Amino acid sequence: MNAIRQFAASKLFDRIIIGLILFTAALIGVEAFPQWMNPTLEHWFNLAHKAVLAAFIIEAAIKLLARMPRPWEYFKSGWNCFDFTLIVLSLLPIAAEFAMLGRVLRLLRVLRLINAYPELRLIVETLLRSIPSMFHITILMGLLFFIYAVLGFHLFHEHDPTHWRDLSYAVLTLFRIVTLEDWTDVMYKAMELSPFYAAYFVSFVIIGTFVVINLFIAVVINNLDEAKYAYLRKLEHPELHDQLLQTLVSTKSSIQELEKQLQTLKDNAGTHSQAPQPVKGTELERST
Repeated sequence: MNAIRQFAASKLFDRIIIGLILFTAALIGVEAFPQWMNPTLEHWFNLAHKAVLAAFIIEAAIKLLARMPRPWEYFKSGWNCFDFTLIVLSLLPIAAEFAMLGRVLRLLRVLRLINAYPELRLIVETLLRSIPSMFHITILMGLLFFIYAVLGFHLFHEHDPTHWRDLSYAVLTLFRIVTLEDWTDVMYKAMELSPFYAAYFVSFVIIGTFVVINLFIAVVINNLDEAKYAYLRKLEHPELHDQLLQTLVSTKSSIQELEKQLQTLKDNAGTHSQAPQPVKGTELERST
């Protein structure tokens, strides 16, 4: 069991998994060129995908065995739960019946590359940590879009029905403006009514793009700093519970081995050494 734990924590094991993920990505990429595919090649590609799935099943089994006698700790990691879910869904009969579902599951395996690199994990964890903070900013941006969309509909829907036909078109037009994608064309069309309508678009760009969007960026950067600080603290204290337990187990086995070797040396020394001769009574009396 110690050998399995050491192998699961080794760099070789990580490199093998990274190689499998990259191999899966290569297979999926080649399949996206239908002009290269033929029935024979598709057959070999299906076999390769099954082999990769079998390899991922073995990987999950190794990680579960490495957690023994507490296999439930494997599921404490969100990435392990993600990997295990992909394996279970791939083994279901529905995945074999629906080709599109099978392709999606194969494509999702490429996301496992994020778990292979700590830097990528840090970025994803930062984005997930930023979601609660972004909620209030999203509400603010929704209110901004609603106010400007209703106002733009009433101002421009008769003159420019292409962009301001109803509320839904107005919201899509504002999304185009906030991304700064040819927004001046929409503005110049509205300015045919009055040049003062430029203030509508300029104010929305200033508030929506330069203020609200930068608030999203500020939240992500702030959470990135916190995630980096937490990651550095983990590096400063690498001896976590599982690592410490593995170290104690290996140390205990090493001590037991040393004790056996010392006992063997003592036994060998005892057989080769001579026992001390007893002192005779007359010699003892003479010496006194």
